[in-house]
Amino acid sequence: MKKYTMAALLALIFTGITSFFWFYDWKYSLPTPVPEGYKTVSCGTPIGVLRQLQSGNRPLFLHFFNPSCPCSRFNMPHFQSLVKQYGSKVDFAIVVMSNKPHTAQEIQDRFGLEIPVLFDSAIARECGVYSTPQAAIIDAGHKLYYRGNYNKSRYCTNKKSDYARLALEDLLSNHPDLSFSPYAVKAYGCQLPTCTK
Repeated sequence: MKKYTMAALLALIFTGITSFFWFYDWKYSLPTPVPEGYKTVSCGTPIGVLRQLQSGNRPLFLHFFNPSCPCSRFNMPHFQSLVKQYGSKVDFAIVVMSNKPHTAQEIQDRFGLEIPVLFDSAIARECGVYSTPQAAIIDAGHKLYYRGNYNKSRYCTNKKSDYARLALEDLLSNHPDLSFSPYAVKAYGCQLPTCTK
């Protein structure tokens, strides 16, 4: 009888753990609800609040990050790889979107990167960002070039849907006809500023 009880208990625990992971996988595969009063910001819109972060005629890549968001945490290695690959041609900054107090040093240590860390929610509004993780690329003329997802894959491993990297490469090669699937520009992830759906 004890064997059956133990087997049933283990099966129940396994089912609970599987259900938990399935629920969160499903939850973050849905588009992030558009906030009430949201104003769309189109590509080509001037972004003036960040001019001091751009050196010379380099583009600026903004990484919108919420330390409490699982999607943001999954995306960290991918963002780090972008900084390492393009840091000589592009300025990078992290925009922290959280109601919890954080310091720039804490975020830099978490990423292992010495890049600017900003805590201004007005940047998200100006770029039209309402979820994390999201990328916004500002061109050398201080206009929004791309705003959207990093990848269709949660772990950013799908080369065909590596949207943020593709946008960056297109900008650096002066490609004029940037177009992406709706999945690239429809927000997926955690609602700002908290980590809820």
